[in-house]
This record gives sequence, structure tokens and C-alpha cells, in this order.
Amino acid sequence: MPISLSKTPASPPSLTDRLIGALLILITCLLILKEWHLVSSGLDYALVPAVTLVVALLATQVAPGRRFFVGLAIALSLALVWRVEGWQPVLLNAFHSAGFIAAFFAALATLRSAAQQASSIRAAGNFLALQPPGRRYLALTLGGQAFALLLNYGAIALLGSLATAAAADEPDEEIRTHRTRRMLLAIQRGFVASLPWSPMSFSIAITTALIPGTSWGSVVLPAIGTSALITLTGWALDTIFKPKLSHPPAPRAAPEGSWALMAPLLILLGLLVVSVLILQSLTGLRIIALVLLVVPCMAAAWALLQKREGNPPLRERARTFAFTELPAYRGEVTLLMMAGFIGTVGAPLLAPLVKASGFHPEDLPPALVLVSFVWIIPLLGQLGMNPILAVTLIAPLVPAASELGVAPEAIVVSITAGWALGGISSPFTATTLLVGSFGNVSARHVGLRWNGSYMICMLLLLSAWVLALGYLIL
Repeated sequence: MPISLSKTPASPPSLTDRLIGALLILITCLLILKEWHLVSSGLDYALVPAVTLVVALLATQVAPGRRFFVGLAIALSLALVWRVEGWQPVLLNAFHSAGFIAAFFAALATLRSAAQQASSIRAAGNFLALQPPGRRYLALTLGGQAFALLLNYGAIALLGSLATAAAADEPDEEIRTHRTRRMLLAIQRGFVASLPWSPMSFSIAITTALIPGTSWGSVVLPAIGTSALITLTGWALDTIFKPKLSHPPAPRAAPEGSWALMAPLLILLGLLVVSVLILQSLTGLRIIALVLLVVPCMAAAWALLQKREGNPPLRERARTFAFTELPAYRGEVTLLMMAGFIGTVGAPLLAPLVKASGFHPEDLPPALVLVSFVWIIPLLGQLGMNPILAVTLIAPLVPAASELGVAPEAIVVSITAGWALGGISSPFTATTLLVGSFGNVSARHVGLRWNGSYMICMLLLLSAWVLALGYLIL
């Protein structure tokens, strides 16, 4: 998992990196053509060699742990061919899932690339990190959600580096330790609070694709309710259990600048949301289809504007992005693609085993099924299971919304709530790994010690929230 915002090495990209970057761009273009209905469904078959080749190249450059997932995907594919009749559509869908995840990641990475070169974004992040204790938690949590839309995991890298730098200037060790922990937790919880509602989060993109009859527009309002609970509960606990110091702190100077520093970030986010909503009303396409095209276009326009700040021209920036920055995410891309592939292939293999065991999800109380995602996804995260893998593997086993007597949006909210909690507690997710690296503690310490009481509160509150949505509101 790259932590630094700068991805440019001293040496030119290798031939393998160039091929990986070119293939990821090709896969993104193919998915845009498909999602915008510009070609027939036969385009799915073009994804198979492209995805196969890029995974083969990635497997030569990633750590053994990532190669294990590639080997597992191959083994499950062979098992699918052997055990499941009509395996061809399932395998084709698995390639499509892996290709879509790669394309979605590449599209979001274009905006991250543009944002990390913008001085206005760093100035806004620095202003948030230097807020006084009374409003710092909410500033970092709400700001973290905004930054997450632009930078994805890079939001934690940027704000985390600024927060730790600000805390390092504090000469009192006791205050510095408490301040670092509270700031990093605010940033982490701000990031995961964006997962249930952001149109550019994998949780929304994948879950709405798996649950029929749902879309970003139909789930965004109840999902914002999830985000509000995550945000306000964290702020309340941070305020109530504020550390008691052994001596009064020294007065602090007010941060330089004003809230006007946030204007470029808010304007950019406003343009992104408005353009996506307008295009959806005009085209009727899925939000994820619009994101695949709109985000790279906005990133290119932003990069053009940045030329006035002394940055390289667009052609050079595009070359660096395709052949240097994208391949630098090889570990992330491999893991995410294989999680989608394994989940898609594994679901039809798992279903007969579940049925043979005598366990029938449809016989469970509907309320229990609805709440189970809030608990199961974080639990599987403790065992090292990526949320993409967990959701794609388990979602096909869930009874239809009509059988549960709830709106399908309630199921999406339940899944995305569990996805967010997994990002807070699992020692294997990028959020806890990044926060742990900045806080000089282990990821497990972040998930279970720093966030332990917070997780207990959120499990109970979000369980009540999804039940209220399922049976009282939606």
C-alpha cells in the first residue's frame, strides 16, 4: 500500500510498467464503452485477454501474499469449470467484475493524481490539521470525507502526514501523544464515513450492482444517515472522553488562513456532484458509468489549470500517470481485482455447500438477516477478508428484499454500514494500516484498542439504524 503522495521515481518506467499502465487504461476505455452502451455486449469477451494479461504482469511484481490471491482465483476457476454446469457466464462475469474494479480504481486515481499536485488542496488540509481542539475533530472528520472523494486512501495519507507534522511541533510529549491519536482517529473515521454514501466509493459501486433495484440516487439519503451516525458518535466520544492532562496546556496560536481555504475543494466537489447528477438525468445511466468518464475528464481539466503553477504540461502528466503512477499501485490493484474475481467465482461454489450443510438463510428471521451484514463484514475483516471479497461472496446468498419484507435500499445501507465498520476495525485494511503507520502503533492496535469502544457503540447504533430503515422508514 503506497503511503506517499508522490509516485514519481528517479528512473524511467520499465517495459512491464508501461504495459501494465497501458492495459489498465485500455480496460478503463472498454468499460466506459460498455457502461455507456456504445458497443454491444460482445465487448465482454475483449475484457478477458486484457484482464488476464494485466493480472499476469502484476503477479510478477507483487508480494507473495498478493500472488496467493491470483493462485486462488485460478484454482477456483478450475473448480467452477469442474463442478458447476453453465460455468461460462459466471466466469465471464468474474472477468467483468475484475475489469470493472480496475477501471474504477484507475478513474479515481486520475483525480487523486491531479489533487496531489494542487497547492490549494495541501493548504486546505493543513488548515484543518491546525484547528484548535474544540473544533478539530469535526473539522478533520468532515474535511476527511471531502478529501476522500478526491484522493480516496490518499486522503488519509495527506491529512495524516499534515496532522502528525502539526502534532510534532508540540513540545509537550503528553499532549503530543493524545493529539496525534485523536487527530488520526478523526481522519480515519471521516474517511470511512464517506464509504456508505460517496458515489466514488467501491462500497456503493459494488453493492448497488449486486442488489437488484438499487442505485446511488435511491440509497444516498439513508446512507447519509449512516455517515452522520459515524461522524457524530465519534465526535461525542472524543468530547466526552477527552484525555485529562496532568497539567494545563499552553495557549495555542490561531491557525493561519481562514475557512476560505476550503473554497477550491468545495467548488470542485460541487462541480463533480452537479455534473454527475445532470448527466444522469439526461442519460439515465448508472452513477458508476458517469464516474468512469466524468472523473478523468475533470482531472484532465484540473491538470491543465495547474500548468500555471509551474506543473508539467498535460501530455507529460498523462504519460507519468499511465506509466508510473498507475503501476505503482500494483499491490492494491491486484488485491482488489482478485477480491472481485474470487467473490464472483466463489459464490456459486459456496451456495451448494451452504445448502448441503443444512443452513438456509431464507429461514432466518428477516431482521437478523438485515442486521447480520453490520456484524459479519467487520468480523470477516478480522480474519483478513477484504470487504469486496466478503460482499461479492455473501450477497448472492441473501434472500431477496421482497422475501425479507424490506426495501432493497435497506440491504444496501446494511452492507455499506458493515463495510465502513470493517474499515475502522480490520487490521488488514488500508485505513488501519495507514493510521497505524502514522501513529507508530500496529494496525491491530488501531482497530481493537483505539477504536474498540467506538466499534461497540457503532455496531449497536447501526444495527438499530438499519432495522429502523427496513421496517419503519423505507
